[in-house]
Amino acid sequence: MQVMIFGAGYSGKAISNALKTETVAISGTTRSEDKFESLTAAGMTPFLFDGVHLNEDLLAAMGHVTHIVQSIAPGKEGDPLLALAGEDLKRLLPNLTWMAYLSTVGVYGDHDGAWVDETTPCRPVSARSVERVAAETAWAAATQKADVPLSILRLSGIYGPGRNAFMNFEKGTARRLVKKDQVFNRIRVEDIGAALAFLMRKNERGIFNVTDDEPCPPQDVVSFAATLMGVEPPPEQAFETADLTPMARSFYGENKRVSNARIRRLGFDFGFPEYKNSLRQLWENGLWRG
Repeated sequence: MQVMIFGAGYSGKAISNALKTETVAISGTTRSEDKFESLTAAGMTPFLFDGVHLNEDLLAAMGHVTHIVQSIAPGKEGDPLLALAGEDLKRLLPNLTWMAYLSTVGVYGDHDGAWVDETTPCRPVSARSVERVAAETAWAAATQKADVPLSILRLSGIYGPGRNAFMNFEKGTARRLVKKDQVFNRIRVEDIGAALAFLMRKNERGIFNVTDDEPCPPQDVVSFAATLMGVEPPPEQAFETADLTPMARSFYGENKRVSNARIRRLGFDFGFPEYKNSLRQLWENGLWRG
């Protein structure tokens, strides 16, 4: 089995780590040679991919790949890898037998805090989420034509070692933004890796929400992290008057609780289903800095 992770960043490295126990060769793409060392340390053979051109080394490696993970975000022009592959995936990936596409729960849009699952119609709010829906649809069509099983993993807010509320306190950027009745789901990055490895082993196809069990107001997470650190939480700020970038403000335009029941019914167990236990583990084990 030969796995290639396109866009092997924070989640890609966790996926590579989760696949280390499998009998696989793992490679990953990055836009910069400066990141080759970190990909190698994560167990991947690194390749350059700028999202526009496929160089000779990458093309040669793709000829042997059996499983791909697409983690690169689409843009206004669509999915960059699919644009290069065209209508025939097997032209560039002749040995492809399974694919995963990393998407986002943002595709569901705003549901006023109600529960959503994989059967909920997508009604995205932000431009980024609109592009994700289009990419999901395009990959579904391409993999169906190539007769390749596709698993779409819809991810909630990603955190873990090196990317968490403790880091925000250390950098002085922790904030407690309050918007009435607003809730978010989260997902520990190691659970993304574990879920993908689980779906790959089962050769699953379909859409799966990969998210925790505990949607809650974002300010609660900051307060709990402050308690663990033994520091005062930052003062609450009203969302309506807070100074936010347009991207940060757009996240608060989507309010929902996301169910992970479908992947659980297949037999998958999340390692970090509750943010309090997860943050406590990061803090007490000294893993929070990564």
